[in-house]
Amino acid sequence: MPTVVADIALALTLGVVAVLEVWVPFSSAQGDGSRALTTGLALWCCGWLVVRRQLPLVTQVAAVGAWPLVHLASPPRVLFWGAFAVFAVSTYSVARYGSRRDGVIGGLVMAGALVYIDLRVPELGEPGEIVFHWTVLSVTWGVGRVVQERDARATRSDTRARLAEAESARLAAEAAEAVSEERARIAREMHDVVAHSVSVMVVQAGAATQVVAHDPARAREALEAIRTTGTEALAEMRRLVGVLRSPDEDGSLDPQPGTAGIADLVERARAAGLRVELSVEGRPAGLPPGVDLAAYRIVQEALSNVRRHAGPSTACVRLRHDSGRLEIEVRDDGPGAEEVRPGHGLVGMRERVTLYGGSLDVRTSPGSGFTVSAVLPVPEGPS
Repeated sequence: MPTVVADIALALTLGVVAVLEVWVPFSSAQGDGSRALTTGLALWCCGWLVVRRQLPLVTQVAAVGAWPLVHLASPPRVLFWGAFAVFAVSTYSVARYGSRRDGVIGGLVMAGALVYIDLRVPELGEPGEIVFHWTVLSVTWGVGRVVQERDARATRSDTRARLAEAESARLAAEAAEAVSEERARIAREMHDVVAHSVSVMVVQAGAATQVVAHDPARAREALEAIRTTGTEALAEMRRLVGVLRSPDEDGSLDPQPGTAGIADLVERARAAGLRVELSVEGRPAGLPPGVDLAAYRIVQEALSNVRRHAGPSTACVRLRHDSGRLEIEVRDDGPGAEEVRPGHGLVGMRERVTLYGGSLDVRTSPGSGFTVSAVLPVPEGPS
């Protein structure tokens, strides 16, 4: 709406000035043509400026083309504000708001009108006038094209920015969903760990009850096992409190896998056609069940990624037991990639190491494969 009002104001202003230019003595009007004809022609040309943005080519043809046609029948007076200024505005408009084809046609209409005026209107046949006309109108047409290209680039950039924002929101939503799903899976597995520990405690308590009267030493061993298992279960319970869990899924009482099962995991990967080397350094310490499970899942997911993305390649799995920490590295010699793209597997590994205060690093480059490195803290004593 503001642009329509501005165009109406422009048309009215130029129309009023054109009428004054025709009828006021000592004005800039040239020639002795009919004042009434000149007034009508000027108002016709100025009136089209109201739709110069919506119908730029029609405005150019109607406003610029009308002047030579009228001149052929009965030469009007030569006007600056009622004719040339309108030419400049409509020429800019057809280049600015019209399509590329419209801009070319509008430019040709302008050129044709100028040629006619320069050849047929004696008052405008001076070399200085001709140079002025062609310079001003060529510049206005060129400025219109430049502004249109600039706005088109800005529109394209804005569109790309909106698409990128939408894509970023979609990826963020997918990442959040992946985190939620993985945290639920981790919670279920931790539930299984705790449930298994509690079942062990129940068995040990029953054994202690049976032998406490005639074998106190064995009863003390059972109670010590209960204490150790209970301490570990409490540590896992504290972690479980902060993890989301689906309320309608129950875990089984079967123990979850741990680092002891990584050798079997590697063998299954080899049986599936993947060349895998396993290296274990240091003396395995007693790992808390949750850390033990996290290490197993990290190696499992890393090998799954190798099978999915690395193609025919060799993977190397290295476990290093150090004082107070467990280092895990899974490396392959596949084609690699330009960058690491976060997927559900990477999200799951990161959630696991974060849960236990560890760190995860995933590296890749073209031709160098992927390397997954994780460090999990291992408490020196019971938690």
